[in-house]
Amino acid sequence: MVSRTLVRYFGMRFLGAVMSVFAGIFVLIVLVDYIEFMRRASDVPNLSTWMVAKASFFRVPQLTERLLPFSVLVGAMACYLALSRRNELVVARSAGMSAWQFVAPAVIMAFIIGLVATAIYNPLSASMREISKRIEAEIFGDKQSGMPEALTGFWVRQRSVDGQSIVYAASSQEQGVRLDKVSVFTFDSAGKPLERIEAKRAVLEPGHWRLDQASVHVSGEPPRDYDSYLVKTNLTAAQVRESFSTPETVPFWELPAYIQIAERSGLAAAGYKLQYHLLIARPFLLSAMVLLACSVSLRFFRFGGVAKMVLSGVAAGFLLYVLSKVTEDLSKAELLNPALAAWLPALAGGMTGFVVLLYQEDG
Repeated sequence: MVSRTLVRYFGMRFLGAVMSVFAGIFVLIVLVDYIEFMRRASDVPNLSTWMVAKASFFRVPQLTERLLPFSVLVGAMACYLALSRRNELVVARSAGMSAWQFVAPAVIMAFIIGLVATAIYNPLSASMREISKRIEAEIFGDKQSGMPEALTGFWVRQRSVDGQSIVYAASSQEQGVRLDKVSVFTFDSAGKPLERIEAKRAVLEPGHWRLDQASVHVSGEPPRDYDSYLVKTNLTAAQVRESFSTPETVPFWELPAYIQIAERSGLAAAGYKLQYHLLIARPFLLSAMVLLACSVSLRFFRFGGVAKMVLSGVAAGFLLYVLSKVTEDLSKAELLNPALAAWLPALAGGMTGFVVLLYQEDG
């Protein structure tokens, strides 16, 4: 009975610490992103602060999703250091509990958090990011939004009965079905340039792109303006989504379909496979973060060296982050299997924390 009570107590204390750290990071990122968004939108007339706040708020979940492992690491360290400072770990040991018994609740809770983050939070953040893109399009209009995709843009080549064409978009919404600030370069069957079309936006419809507020430029002729202009295409909505969407913007439950589409089309699917395995491995990575945190935070306060323990935990988390980025880059360059790249950081962190705890507690 005592053990079950303490297990529930440790689990809830850990959950409260992680949620507090995550909430603090969320609020901080919201404030920073809001200020940055206000700076970029300072020249937009009659812009309400509420509109800016909405755009910023809907963007933040996808940003904070990447920081969830560090929230678990810091939350676990804060939880167990607080328990140690108040000698609650001493009481637990005197009640007959081993270190593994009061570490297990945090590991299990971290695994559950990872499942929720993958199955629920990730699709939610992807949907909110699409809403943020629509709000940004309303705010900036013809202007580029200042996001990275607005600087680099998206390119895709397509074929139709009229010949080939190249489509460029400064930004995309709804995984590429709707494009903003579009340029289309058309060629005949022999590869000779025909016309250049500039449009405010493009929407994919069956068999063609519908370009709104389009201006058609033909060599030797004055530009012609159209409220709506159609450009034929053989691309389907699934192929367009694969071309214009980045792996991070695709919800977890849709990633298998994107992988199949990419493989059938002969396109590179390494990015989508990596993202899929990263999300599957997330519960195990969060559990590994708990083991790393516990390996540096179960020392009694009266022994001193608390600052050194905290720095050791932060350094371990940083090294694990560097390892994950290196493996991700190798996987995207198709130099490392996506599954191995996704699971290696979780296995390395988990085994390191487990071995250190085993040495500290059992000799």
